[in-house]
Amino acid sequence: MRARSRDVLLEAHRVGVQALRAGPGKFPVGMTLAMRDMQALAGGAHLRDRDRGEAEDIFLEAERHDDFIGVQCYARQRYGPDGILPPEAGVKFTQMGYEFWPEALEPTIRYASAITQLPIIVTENGVATDDDTRRITFVKRALAGVARCISDQIDVRGYLYWSALDNFEWMFGFHPKFGLIAVDRETQRRTVKPSAEWLGRVARANEI
Repeated sequence: MRARSRDVLLEAHRVGVQALRAGPGKFPVGMTLAMRDMQALAGGAHLRDRDRGEAEDIFLEAERHDDFIGVQCYARQRYGPDGILPPEAGVKFTQMGYEFWPEALEPTIRYASAITQLPIIVTENGVATDDDTRRITFVKRALAGVARCISDQIDVRGYLYWSALDNFEWMFGFHPKFGLIAVDRETQRRTVKPSAEWLGRVARANEI
């Protein structure tokens, strides 16, 4: 069933790209892929490569003839000789239960670029936390990795933080706070967080 679902997605993408390019107008066409920094510790490379082949490589290979690849990344996943390892001791967590590991973004950009040779757009990256100072720290460290990629001539076209507003996050509901803007669910009042002001300054200056 998993392979069938994957094949349907790939065929839908192929047909969709053909339809978009056959229509009026000229615009870039691509696909966004949820990725992880899949790290192999001693003895774990074969299992990491197997999982990455099924979850990422097959989609990246299908993108080679697109105009860009969108990268989504929130966390890393570590592999040992017996499979996926638990979170590393001493690493803090986000409200989603992910390790607080903003450095995961850089290797996913590098990997997607190496496989596809396409321009990269970071279409999702962010952190669920009630502590807005941690959000600034997370994005600052993630953007430092983006800057290193650009310095190495990787064609990164943009970075989109997830999300503008505190959102409804699947089965977690309104509890995880991803937003740059807080939302009072009783009054619907919006409050711009310091992280939004900080990221706005970074965007205007085009530097960290």
